[in-house]
Amino acid sequence: MGKIAIVIGATGLVGQALVNRLAGADHIDKVITLTRRPAEHQSSKVFNRVVDFDHLEDYASSFANSDFLFSCLGTTINKAGTIAAQRRVDLDYQYRAAQLAANSGVAHYLLVSSNGANAQSNNAYLKMKGELELKIKTLPFKRITIFQPSLLLGKRPEFRLAEKLGSLLLPVLYLIPWLRRYRPISGEQVAAKMVQVSQQPGDALEWFRLDRIF
Repeated sequence: MGKIAIVIGATGLVGQALVNRLAGADHIDKVITLTRRPAEHQSSKVFNRVVDFDHLEDYASSFANSDFLFSCLGTTINKAGTIAAQRRVDLDYQYRAAQLAANSGVAHYLLVSSNGANAQSNNAYLKMKGELELKIKTLPFKRITIFQPSLLLGKRPEFRLAEKLGSLLLPVLYLIPWLRRYRPISGEQVAAKMVQVSQQPGDALEWFRLDRIF
């Protein structure tokens, strides 16, 4: 019998690729995307629900009877405007969704975090990612999988200088051992790994540092 997957961050670089792959996965019967604005998909397996992430508790029923929560939500400081606003999306929204999913009996939680995530980091982005990882570990999921990609590459509607530079430096990063952990990876490849992991047994708590093309 197929399973039900929930995806938050379904309109982002990894999220879009993930929804496409889940729609074609044999072990998934239904994909529910929770988004701030309507998001259509060609597959009849994909169902979109528009939610207000500031009041996600009002949509708690969306998590009922589901097997997976794939959390790909995130923004940038440029889009958010302030660190506080970015934390609300990257940390608060994701953690609240995870709480609701755990309380609803979702068994497997899969999070896109970041290479270098560390709650003690002086870098605001890596700090919030590390704090989220620590919070997630306290929730009663049967299985938690955390993916820590380095720089993400792929087609986005907006230009991102860091990603452009990363794509140009990719051949160099392959040659310098101590820089290999920062090698870029495509959003498509992260999505593929997430779907692969969801099909296989694993540890109750596991990390995948995605710093290479696999």
